[in-house]
Amino acid sequence: MKKIIVSAVVLVSTFAYAQENDTVNNSKNIEEVIIDALVKKDSDYSNKMPLKAIEDPQVLSSISYKALENQLLYTIDDAYRNITGLQKMWNATSRAGDGGSFIILRGFVSTGSMRNGLVAPVTTTVDAINLEKLEVLKGPSGTLYGSNVASYGGLVNRVTKKPYGTFGGNVTVTGGGYNTYRAQADVNAPLTADKKLLFRVNTAYTNSGTFQKSDMKNSYFAFTPSLTYNASDRLQFNVEYEMFNNRAVGEQLFFYLSPVGLNGIDNMKDLEKAGLDYKQSFIGDDLYTTARVNNVFGQINYKINDNIKSSTNINNSHSFSNGFGPYFGLGMMDNQLLIQRYDQGTKDSKKSWFQVQQNFNFDYTFGNGMRNRTVAGFDFLQTKDRSRFIYLNTGAFDTVSANGGDYSGFNGSALGALYNNPANLSNYDIDSDLNTYSGYVSNVFTPVSGLNVVLGLRYESNDSKGGKVWINDTDPYNQSAWSPKAGLVYEIVKDKFSVFGNYQNSFKSNGYYTFNAAGETALSDPERANQFEGGFKTNLINGKINATVSYYDITAKNYLVTTGYFGNIAIQNQTGEIRSKGVELEVNAYLVKGFSLIGGLAYNDTVDQATGMRPATSGSKWLANFNASYQFIDGNLKGLGFGVGGNYASDNKILNQFNPTRNAQDTFTLNSFFVLNANAYYDTKKFRIGLKVDNFTNEHYWIGYSTANPQTLINALGSITYKF
Repeated sequence: MKKIIVSAVVLVSTFAYAQENDTVNNSKNIEEVIIDALVKKDSDYSNKMPLKAIEDPQVLSSISYKALENQLLYTIDDAYRNITGLQKMWNATSRAGDGGSFIILRGFVSTGSMRNGLVAPVTTTVDAINLEKLEVLKGPSGTLYGSNVASYGGLVNRVTKKPYGTFGGNVTVTGGGYNTYRAQADVNAPLTADKKLLFRVNTAYTNSGTFQKSDMKNSYFAFTPSLTYNASDRLQFNVEYEMFNNRAVGEQLFFYLSPVGLNGIDNMKDLEKAGLDYKQSFIGDDLYTTARVNNVFGQINYKINDNIKSSTNINNSHSFSNGFGPYFGLGMMDNQLLIQRYDQGTKDSKKSWFQVQQNFNFDYTFGNGMRNRTVAGFDFLQTKDRSRFIYLNTGAFDTVSANGGDYSGFNGSALGALYNNPANLSNYDIDSDLNTYSGYVSNVFTPVSGLNVVLGLRYESNDSKGGKVWINDTDPYNQSAWSPKAGLVYEIVKDKFSVFGNYQNSFKSNGYYTFNAAGETALSDPERANQFEGGFKTNLINGKINATVSYYDITAKNYLVTTGYFGNIAIQNQTGEIRSKGVELEVNAYLVKGFSLIGGLAYNDTVDQATGMRPATSGSKWLANFNASYQFIDGNLKGLGFGVGGNYASDNKILNQFNPTRNAQDTFTLNSFFVLNANAYYDTKKFRIGLKVDNFTNEHYWIGYSTANPQTLINALGSITYKF
């Protein structure tokens, strides 16, 4: 706490001193860049049409590449720290299909699954090298995005960098703690004299260890070229490619945490006191997973006339993985803390998505200030899942003491030798194909200036071809559903202060389920999530203060609930219901000359209606984030900037259930934490020097999705950029 207080005092004092000593020169353009990058939240994607944040009835959080550059962040996983109400639960494991990072939004599990409004899951660590802006659309968004990629809590959309009309770019090298080094480049060039054909490539290579094993040599390579051809002032072609190749060991995951098996210990702080070494990796060498992601995106934009535009999009995404997936269990015997070491790897595991989407945008003004904006489109999405998991049929690799052991024996050679013997090997395979056909329309009607009425509707048909999950056959099915939405925005003060409300809907098809001990099956009804939300938005002082406060209420019904087993098949019913309510406050502001603030506070109350308890996958009730930065924009120190940021999360119960054997409630808690980060940079026309120190108070903190995952201790990185 003393470190936090001292840091805050130093920060405030430095800001005050800087303000007093700064001279007033021409800085308008720099200020406009800062405001546009750090404060402005307008989007062309959230409603599949250009819409200002102040006139949008849905809540959108966003963070630009400029903020990531200032904070020296180079992955999407790290960028999440700037999004209000978002809690990261897992970093990427790189397994094909499900290996991307997991997050919580409004009490529901979500993943980063969208790019430029299209389906493009990345199942590895996502390099931010080609990121222009990260957008997070809050609440169920099935009307415009469908049932297969959007969580009931929201969705994550990556807006990528685009080619532009002049030659330019930069090269950056970064290095620092835990044997981290990185090289990246961003090069843009017109390919023709008339500047109709434009090319841009962003690429990066990163090598790093971990705070537990600095010689880990995890490697990450990203290559993301893009091409734009402006055939005329009406016709444009865009092609983008993303390749993410990783060879890495996933973060340390502790499963099976329960006070029953831990002599009553029910939280991570007490487990550390009992002997769990936060800094120990518990593995040997070479337990890597090799993973590849390839995304290809094509787009044709055509301006039919001044009022009608067409956008034709084709997207193909493919993920592959092969390698180890170590994880751990914890237990106690004779008051000694023990660790069970396991592995669930992948072998030639694949999953792919192919999408074709056509949108038409209409924008008409008529009468006295009336306006109508419409997007109408159709979408085809094909999903092919060929996930291949392997594990030892003997269970754990071994059991070792959590203190002072030699952990090097759990390594790639030893585990590989066991897998090479078919007698030791078990498989969990998935074979399934799903074709999804959708049509949708969304309309924003402005009957008078400042009043916007939003109505939308989607029809979606899911055509499952059936297949196999593990040893169980899955029957084909076809299921359709409607997804409506409605919203109302009234700008009490035009372009400055608005009140809004929305109804949002989403759904999910779960296929067939077994409903009795005789093994009979039935097609389940779609899950349904309905959100009602209301609040206020501000855009004050010429766009310098952008704030949103909202209250939401989400009810999700028709969850499949397991009541028993028929052989190895779960017996289920459709009585599951979850209620999520909460409040969010988010502020992006350029407060005084050179000083900007990104911050927010979120409270969520999620309840499983059957048990009355908070689901173990709902995350923390309270979340807070901030990043305060100051940049000298004129005077002798022009280009110098520095900042401090932090994240708070309250206790997170990753086990929360009634135990009938003990006639008591079993809980296990990841303790609350407050992590602080700091950064500084010096930016000139040709060079940029950056420095950051993450977790500078050296906080021990854990995240998890029914697991406990220790996070990085204090770490410093520095970078040098040459611009051309």
